[in-house]
Amino acid sequence: MHIRNLLNKLSDDDLEFMRQFLLASGSLKELAKLYGISYPTIRLRLNKLIQLIELNSQQTDASPLELELQAQVIRGNIDKKAATQILKAYRESL
Repeated sequence: MHIRNLLNKLSDDDLEFMRQFLLASGSLKELAKLYGISYPTIRLRLNKLIQLIELNSQQTDASPLELELQAQVIRGNIDKKAATQILKAYRESL
C-alpha cells in the first residue's frame, strides 16, 4: 500500500502520536512525560499503532468491513467476540 493511503487510514490521534514520536526522536520516556501517562501505557499505544500499520500494509483478500473491524479491535473500541459476531451476521446476510 502506498504510504499516503496508509496514512489516510489512521486517525488524527494516531497521526498526532506519530508526529510527537518523531519530534521526541523516538523517546518513549519523553512521550510519557508529554502525555502525562506511564511508559507502559505509551508502549501499549505504540504497539497498537504498529498493529494498525501492519494491518493496513498487508496484501489481503479481507473485505473493507473485516479490515475495519480488525482496526476497531486493535483500538480497543470493540472486543474480538463482538467483531466476530458482526462479521458472521454480515456474511450470513450476503
